[in-house]
Amino acid sequence: MTQPLSLTPEQAASGGQTVDRLDRMLNAVERATALLSAFFIFGLMLVGVVQIVGRTVFNAPIFGYIDAIEMSIAVFAFLAIAYCERMNGHVRMELLIGKLRGRPLWLAEMAGQVLGLFLMGVLIWYGWEHAMRAYDYGDSTIDAQIPWWPSKMLIPAAFALLFLRQFLNLVGYTRLFFNPDVAPVAVPLIADVRELAEEEAAVARATDDTDGDSNRGAGA
Repeated sequence: MTQPLSLTPEQAASGGQTVDRLDRMLNAVERATALLSAFFIFGLMLVGVVQIVGRTVFNAPIFGYIDAIEMSIAVFAFLAIAYCERMNGHVRMELLIGKLRGRPLWLAEMAGQVLGLFLMGVLIWYGWEHAMRAYDYGDSTIDAQIPWWPSKMLIPAAFALLFLRQFLNLVGYTRLFFNPDVAPVAVPLIADVRELAEEEAAVARATDDTDGDSNRGAGA
């Protein structure tokens, strides 16, 4: 995901400043949901340890543990999906668009975003109906009788955030289609294989240097 530190007057006049501002505002929400998802996963790990110790050592498992795990899937599976899109972390098939440049590339990306928006719209609609049906019927888990609707309602909410991200992507690609010479703002770009290899090598070297410093400190 591109995020230039500064924009020239020409880039700002072409809509780059507005798109960048919207991207930063939406990114704040996406980072918050991703952080919440991470904390939830960490808490789930701790609860799992307590469950195992309590069941094996004290013969006192946590009541409703399995039900809570089932409901929590919506949190760590969907809550950070928009942040992953913002960071260009989703799997992309680039066999075709990887060979495109300029306006054909941006047009193909726009078509992909339109299809994605349609899919998200369908999932939001039916996800919301499914959540409201669970609320109206009082659907709950089998063991602990925990209501299902909060977990089910979280899914269309997460998809709605992804819908906003994809719409902003569409705006960014449309800007590039009409102004191919401006700097990309708030759009996922095709990752260069050489750049990815260099980044991974740099991370590996930094990790080796950190491990070496730790070992030398321990030896001293």
